[in-house]
Amino acid sequence: MKYFLPFTILMSVSFQSQFLPKLTDEISLKLAEKPLKCINQEFPNKTAHIINNATEVSLSPSQLHPSFYGCFDWHSSVHGHWMLVRLLKTKPHLENSEEIFKILENSFLEKNVLEEAKYFTKYDIAANFERTYGWAWLLKLDEELATWNHPKAKIWHQNLKPLTAEILRLWKAYLPKQTYPNRTGVHPNSAFAMAFAIDWARASNDKVFENQLIEKSKNFYLNDQKTPAYLEPDGSDFFSPSLEIADLMRRILPQKDFVKWLNKFYDKKSVENISQIPVISDINDFQTVHLVGLSFSRAWCMKGIAKALPKNHPLKWHFSETSDKFLANALPLLFQGNYGGDHWLASFAVYAMEE
Repeated sequence: MKYFLPFTILMSVSFQSQFLPKLTDEISLKLAEKPLKCINQEFPNKTAHIINNATEVSLSPSQLHPSFYGCFDWHSSVHGHWMLVRLLKTKPHLENSEEIFKILENSFLEKNVLEEAKYFTKYDIAANFERTYGWAWLLKLDEELATWNHPKAKIWHQNLKPLTAEILRLWKAYLPKQTYPNRTGVHPNSAFAMAFAIDWARASNDKVFENQLIEKSKNFYLNDQKTPAYLEPDGSDFFSPSLEIADLMRRILPQKDFVKWLNKFYDKKSVENISQIPVISDINDFQTVHLVGLSFSRAWCMKGIAKALPKNHPLKWHFSETSDKFLANALPLLFQGNYGGDHWLASFAVYAMEE
């Protein structure tokens, strides 16, 4: 299949990529301020806890989740923690590294993590809490700790194990029963979660879980053709449903098979559409600001897909350049928002700017 991209798109990509932001120490410092500010900020808070009886009405976020109660919701706290671990791991000389260590030391206290793990069995109807978006970020956090050769990381990783084990137990029980994928552009998106889970399984050498995920991914997406990405995005998307699928499939298919699959998956109209910068009409709206995150997630998906493609594939260059365009547009917006974006966007930015 041939892809012919409009000249206006190509010129825009070329112009924007000249100003591609890099994950410098200065930018990392500014980004780290976001989760540092909110990890211990309990309110406002969206707990997503299902209240089963009157005795649970008065439970505070920190009582429910002593490690991950801040940053507005559980999953944002988890990927905020991932981001801080990642920055310490890759940029150990950051000016605020001592502050980051202090924050993380409290979050990874053994007693706090044990309570986090107990949550899923302590309360009725808690087994599907944060399924599977929060689960995916928890595994990403565990993966980061497991692959960091630092004395503190070894302790924190050990302390996190009860929660990681509980997430794995729930996911391995759920996966065989998941008949259909969630193709949404927000939290329940299955492809995003399964991609992170595969990363964790490979890093942890859990072949059983990896094979389960690969087979389920093929069952869900291998026969997809002409994905209607020309309809993206919905008004509060922070994922591209189509790009998340492609980013998953490049992880599990040999390059030759992935190219054949991708050529049937996208047509010209869809590629053109997902290459456009999302319009942010009100950055202060907690739902509309999701579209800033969409630029970051599109960037990391396109970057990963481009690396998986052979040199002669037209989408290799296009996705690589377009990912730069999304980054250049989104990063300044991150610093113009309010708590609706501040509590989560920085971790998306860090993940998207990773080489």
